[in-house]
Amino acid sequence: MPVNIGEDTPVFLPSLRTPPSKYSRHVRYTLYEFPILLDSSSISAAGWSQIAQCVQRNYSLYDGFVILHGTDSLSYTASALSFMFSHLGRPIILTGSQSPIFALQSDAVDNLLGSLIIAGTFLIPEVCLFFHHALYRGNRTTKISASSFEAFASPNFPPLATVTGMGIDVNWNLIRRPTTLAKFAVQFALDTAHVACLRVFPGITPSLLDSVLNVPNLRGLILETFGAGNAPSGPDGALTAVIRAAIARGTVIVNVSQCPSGTVSPLYAPASALGAAGVVFGRDLTTEAALTKLFFLLARPELGYDEIAAQMGESLQGEMTEAPATMQFAHLPADEEGAALSPAQMAFAELGYTIAMGDVAGVRARLDADRHRLLLASDYAGNTALHLAAVGAETEVVRELLVRGASVHGRNFANNTPLWLAEKMGREGNVELLRMTGAMLHVEEKSKAEEMEARVVEENRKVET
Repeated sequence: MPVNIGEDTPVFLPSLRTPPSKYSRHVRYTLYEFPILLDSSSISAAGWSQIAQCVQRNYSLYDGFVILHGTDSLSYTASALSFMFSHLGRPIILTGSQSPIFALQSDAVDNLLGSLIIAGTFLIPEVCLFFHHALYRGNRTTKISASSFEAFASPNFPPLATVTGMGIDVNWNLIRRPTTLAKFAVQFALDTAHVACLRVFPGITPSLLDSVLNVPNLRGLILETFGAGNAPSGPDGALTAVIRAAIARGTVIVNVSQCPSGTVSPLYAPASALGAAGVVFGRDLTTEAALTKLFFLLARPELGYDEIAAQMGESLQGEMTEAPATMQFAHLPADEEGAALSPAQMAFAELGYTIAMGDVAGVRARLDADRHRLLLASDYAGNTALHLAAVGAETEVVRELLVRGASVHGRNFANNTPLWLAEKMGREGNVELLRMTGAMLHVEEKSKAEEMEARVVEENRKVET
């Protein structure tokens, strides 16, 4: 299988294939090893950029990526990559092991095979971390044990999927999908040189904090505080005064909790004092996510202090819990006993009919009222709603599905993407919109397209002669 190791240097490496899974599928994969290997405790922004560049160069060749990585900094790498990759449409799963793969008792085989099966079976377009039978959102994880096989946890967010004896249970309601009309992109620049992290402790002095905040060229500080965001201020508020002065100089200070789970908030007076001084509340960010997010934002020259501070308090890649939405109540429809189709099937059939009619308002109304995850559903031929819209004449229907998170990388039972169907039907507007959102023909489709083009050329030649 081809692997791009340089801009114009495709190398063909042997491929391997897993045994059939419970889903009656083999996963075909190839292995690529970086020329220089690092202990994970020595990884830096350069290593993250090397991984990101490898994914970018091979993005059109593979349906998913599994990254083998040491466990010490695994959560840092997963968090960093989640911010570096934007408009991601394929699964990227990081994994490792607590014990070497050749040890008598090792978790390496389970973690590797589990990652391969998930990446090759399910379209989960996120940077994930798989460990000990659980798939987590990468930027929600933290390492909790130096020796246990259950080494990682996601304290403030449930697993995206879990492996059981019956198969893999994916929590599709939690999966994030691109909702912008843009192609996959990578931001390689990270500012790791001008950020510090400090854990407050009983007895910490203002002079100690001041010395950290006066490190030359310091631009950001992650402050690990007590409980719900509290820090000692002292009777004269000297610690808070030091923080206020640093913020006035343009230093972004983000408040995260030392507790593994929970969130920071101005619930108590010490936390309120920090908020009044201008400290950003990181809510339920892990320290790993807070640091890498700040690396990412500080490296963007177009962002000023106010924009960076605002975005540190917002969810960019699902790394923090969104502000609670207004609660809505609705009566469920009565059961339709004896119906030939289930409610979910009927809802998808209605959506398909609306798509076929080119009724943009009708599509929008059905998706607004969706209780069946219709963008993930498919018909008897494996066609998703985007497959159906791709062959239609109404481009605005395609746009509506894309901005709601429909995946351009899904394949039907004939192994065709929406882009292939749109090109085959000559829907140029749909093709342009799909390509704008990162759609691309996979290797088999490219081969079929070349064969079809060759046949047309040959038939035209025969006609001319």
